[in-house]
Amino acid sequence: QVQLVESGGGLVQAGGSLRLSCAASGNIFSFNAMAWYRQAPGKQRELVARITRLGITNYPDSVKGRFTISRDIAENTVYLQMNSLKPEDTAVYYCNADRVVSPYNIWGQGTQVTVSS
Repeated sequence: QVQLVESGGGLVQAGGSLRLSCAASGNIFSFNAMAWYRQAPGKQRELVARITRLGITNYPDSVKGRFTISRDIAENTVYLQMNSLKPEDTAVYYCNADRVVSPYNIWGQGTQVTVSS
């Protein structure tokens, strides 16, 4: 079964940057899409970045212009570059795979990002 492992979270001051990594045990190019979600304390999970098999990216207004999703197909790894971080970006960040075969949706274990003011 495909597994996703996130890494790269940590503590950073407001205005700083972090790069998250998501290592997949399967071929990410065979997936419909890969995405990053986050869940802050007391908040619902929200999509922060998505990249389709064809490389089309999508971002919500809350992170647009600050976050960039990218991939290394040969290494089966998806990245989330986060710049100009704000305290409201503090959350657990999860990698997600949208697959064409069952299981159709796979989640990583999450990595904590904390942004201090």
